[in-house]
Amino acid sequence: MTDDIININWHKKPDQSVGFIKLTEKDNVAVALRTINAEETINDITTRQEIPSGHKLALQDIATGEQVIKYSQVIGYASTDIKTGDHIHTQNIEFRLTDHNYEYCVDNEAPEVLPLESRAQFMGFQRADGQVGTRNFIAILASVNCSATAVQHIANAFTPELLADYPNIDGVVGFSHSTGCGLADSGDGFDNLQRVLWGYAQHPNVAGVLLVGLGCEVNQISSLVEQYHMQRGPLLRTMNIQSVGGHTKTVAAGVARIKEMLPEANNCQRSSCPASSLTLALQCGGSDAWSGITANPALGYAADLLVKHGGTAVLAETPEVYGAEHLLTRRASDEPTAKKLVERILWWEDYVARNGGSMDNNPSPGNKLGGLTTILEKSLGAVAKGGTTRLNGVYRYAEKIDRNGFVFMDSPGYDPASITGEVAGGCNLVAFTTGRGSTYGCKPAPSIKIATNTEMYNRMTEDMDINAGRIVTEGASITDVGEEIFATLLSVASGAPSLSEQLGLGDHEFVPWQVGATM
Repeated sequence: MTDDIININWHKKPDQSVGFIKLTEKDNVAVALRTINAEETINDITTRQEIPSGHKLALQDIATGEQVIKYSQVIGYASTDIKTGDHIHTQNIEFRLTDHNYEYCVDNEAPEVLPLESRAQFMGFQRADGQVGTRNFIAILASVNCSATAVQHIANAFTPELLADYPNIDGVVGFSHSTGCGLADSGDGFDNLQRVLWGYAQHPNVAGVLLVGLGCEVNQISSLVEQYHMQRGPLLRTMNIQSVGGHTKTVAAGVARIKEMLPEANNCQRSSCPASSLTLALQCGGSDAWSGITANPALGYAADLLVKHGGTAVLAETPEVYGAEHLLTRRASDEPTAKKLVERILWWEDYVARNGGSMDNNPSPGNKLGGLTTILEKSLGAVAKGGTTRLNGVYRYAEKIDRNGFVFMDSPGYDPASITGEVAGGCNLVAFTTGRGSTYGCKPAPSIKIATNTEMYNRMTEDMDINAGRIVTEGASITDVGEEIFATLLSVASGAPSLSEQLGLGDHEFVPWQVGATM
């Protein structure tokens, strides 16, 4: 190909004079760097239709049924004959289920991990159980939707003026949700909810907890406390509306109990802690074609840095690794870990089928407007967030993460539900890439936003912490932006507010994953 179609080397700055990006030599498509007009000729290729920025262009003829290749991987099959210069998108690509032909553990060399004395440091909250927080919240948890309003009324009583005397406390936050009753008292849905509530109750970013129930719900607080061996005390209190005597009395009692926690929670102070104490949730939402070219690879580089410093990076969103899971099984530390990931993939195929859906229902309409055509293409870009190191573990939704390094957590692709599970598992930071422009925020774990393209970044500067789009528009390298992300993570972990925190986001993004019948 000529200089107008380039092959990106992720360790060098790309030539910005080009018209298309060809990602690997094996690809039969390229990505438009700008909107290309119909009948526009760039050296030896003439476009047959308009190609929007970020969308795909055929580099050669592709016959019906033949593979469409991007990232050196199959992203779909031609549903009709495709000619050189055609716009490749939903009108001429079809999706097929993956063939589950996996290789296990063939690329799982142990990553380099720095000795403790050489690791990066941040200013965190050291907890008595050995965990380290990046924030210091008091959490009010609803066991059931019936106590959701009481939880919010208790939290609302703690205004900035009231908390001014407690400078080491980041806030009192209510975590309410829409389930907890009308569900079976066993099975995936019930287990998910209990793991989430326990995970938040013992989260490193939480100094004190108040659990509030109605009293007659399926999800009994007493069974949660017993199941997870929780110890009630000054910083872990429980109450039921029916036992206390109604809504008003519950709110008053709840406010009083939180006030009792404030002095002790305020005694927590930041101290120097190694980056190995960080557990990072990796997430993408509102993705576009640039996600897999700029922000996700840069976040993957930052994830590799975190692993090198002894920390943990958690990839999730199982439907959004579908079609790319074979890249993860190759990196599995052992065969049981690889097979656990495959088991979750097969569960999702069955789950979606019995509910009348398709794994290709994802990408969303916004993803498609941004140039993503099939879930295979989206997933190949999404797994780049996980970097390149060995896969050390695979976890069920909201399970406690107990291994360092790069790991995976089963979750839906719906961002609030996915991150709720990751935070419940112990993530004390969130890194969120977005191409269309998500305004997600998170409590108790701060979230930084990474824009995939400069146009959106400039339009939404109040929401985007980092512009990875400059990899394309300014010639920054993946390494440049990855190091910027890592430095920002350490800064935010030390108390610098992310933009979503400055905007007050994060109070309504607590969404435990509901699975099963509502009865």
